[in-house]
Amino acid sequence: MKKILFSIILMFATVQLFAQDNGVEMADKLRSDGKIYVVVTCIVIILVGLLAYLFSIDKRLKKIEKEKPTKN
Repeated sequence: MKKILFSIILMFATVQLFAQDNGVEMADKLRSDGKIYVVVTCIVIILVGLLAYLFSIDKRLKKIEKEKPTKN
């Protein structure tokens, strides 16, 4: 069952790859309008936010691990 489900997912992924011909036109339109910089800025802000969140979680986890005594 897992192999069949995996095969179906891969099949849909390849079909979606063929549908990306219009993406170049859209990127050219955004670039010509100057809106591509807005898109790139939003993506960078989201990625920086995610990285900051992950580092803060890592920092808190290390703090909790230091406080908790290990049992040997």
